[in-house]
Amino acid sequence: MTIEIFGHPFTFKADKDISKAKEVADYLKEAVNKVESQLSDESMTISKRAILILAALNIANEYFEMKENQADFLETMEEKATGLLESLNTVAT
Repeated sequence: MTIEIFGHPFTFKADKDISKAKEVADYLKEAVNKVESQLSDESMTISKRAILILAALNIANEYFEMKENQADFLETMEEKATGLLESLNTVAT
């Protein structure tokens, strides 16, 4: 699979699901475009590499936020499940 960033093609091998690989590649391109548009006034002084690194950092930040949200969600669901089980056990006895 090949994606183009900053006018340069990057080719990589997708393991199985080409549509998922395309989705990931498109997400990266969107992140790069977002950073580039946010820095449009400074884009002449900021290197393409810096834009790619900022995009990667933004994606990593999103990942860690989602990971934290998932952990919070799982903890909440565990607490609720425990409460429900305790209520059921109380009613059953």
